[in-house]
Amino acid sequence: MSFPQRAASALADEQLRRNLGNATATITQRRAEAVAELPDWSQLRAAGAAIKDQTLNELDQELLRFEANAEAAGAKVHWARDGDEACRIVAELMHARKAKSAIKVKSLTTDEIGLNNALQEAGIEAVETDLAELIVQLGNDSQSHILVPAIHRNRSQIRELFVRSFAGPELTDDPADLAEAARLFLRKRFLEAGVGISGANFGIAETGSVCVVESEGNGRMCTTLPELLITVMGIEKLIPSWRDLEVFMQLLPRSATGERMSPYTTVWTGVHADDGPKEFHIVLLDNGRTDVLANEVGRQALRCIRCSACLNVCPVYSRTGGHAYGSIYPGPIGAILVPQLSRLETGRSLPFASTLCGACEDVCPVKIEIPRILVELRAEVVRYEREHGQQRAERGAMRGIKVVFAGRRRYEAGQRAGRIAGRLFSRRGKIDRAPGPLRAWTASRSMKPVAAETFRRWWRRRER
Repeated sequence: MSFPQRAASALADEQLRRNLGNATATITQRRAEAVAELPDWSQLRAAGAAIKDQTLNELDQELLRFEANAEAAGAKVHWARDGDEACRIVAELMHARKAKSAIKVKSLTTDEIGLNNALQEAGIEAVETDLAELIVQLGNDSQSHILVPAIHRNRSQIRELFVRSFAGPELTDDPADLAEAARLFLRKRFLEAGVGISGANFGIAETGSVCVVESEGNGRMCTTLPELLITVMGIEKLIPSWRDLEVFMQLLPRSATGERMSPYTTVWTGVHADDGPKEFHIVLLDNGRTDVLANEVGRQALRCIRCSACLNVCPVYSRTGGHAYGSIYPGPIGAILVPQLSRLETGRSLPFASTLCGACEDVCPVKIEIPRILVELRAEVVRYEREHGQQRAERGAMRGIKVVFAGRRRYEAGQRAGRIAGRLFSRRGKIDRAPGPLRAWTASRSMKPVAAETFRRWWRRRER
């Protein structure tokens, strides 16, 4: 199903549109206030973009440096070409410990590769501990926002979900009560879990460290309580040094939640006796990222720090929500990342899910030129579909138009036919529903009928 088809369904959901409108407006306002506090915000953005570009230019060396420093500190680094290999590595590590369950935090990258389903097939239960991720998991749902995955649900819907899953009927839909119910549900799992699985906001090559930024404290529990900790990290999350982290610790919280600093910033390096996990594994995930790196324009997408600021200002996302994108990465960043990660095998309609207004580029903390990449990808989609024989109708139409436009008599005959068709299908001076394949054009816009008099005829009449 393409984006326009999914978007049509989302636009018909008034509750969804209210939820999205309220949430994105609130987050955008908070971000603007937090950003306004920093007189050097533009310099910070430029620094963040430069650090990311430098790392991407030297990614092969930085990854090897990260691996060496992480293993020197007691971690074990694994390399995964794709999602299947990453899932297999995680499952094998858990089977080696005879583990039947795991707690998770920062799950976006693991959701990209379908880790939860893969573990379930291997007989292992994975429990999401982020409140929004837990809501999505309990509802057998999918994320609709990078930062707030359950943004499409309101509190009454969440209450019904909790009552059905683990809470009693006396539970109210007061946010404090809902949070307490989730806290009690998760507490036992935190204490019993032998395995923690995390994503990562940043990996620091200088020391082999991993950093997670979050708001609830569940990340701290996941990364310190279990004896086995497994981090699945996309290779683009790397930065060279601790000094570079200082820049992103100012950019990310303000762009994501409108805070000066996130409540919990957790950094861990290797293993230490009597402190934290006894075993630490890092799975470095490619899954199409080196293909994106090879694209001179599209590689900018790998700068992304997953703040979701571009979603909140996007006029398309704010009306359709994340499910319309059919991907774990929605909004403008998803529109440029998903097609590239899949080599255009999926998400080919996403580059067209944009007005090219540029609001996303204006708020991006690492200055990704999203509109430029969208235009480049639109051209690539056209080439891809032509090469795979998916534009036969369009190409046939263009050939027909070429024949008509190549001769004056044929052109004038076409004009006459157009005028007759216009009379049949126009209402009040416009065509709202064209016949046949042209119906796709009028699904989102109206057409003007062919003029009753041609320019040549008007000119001849004027000269008499």
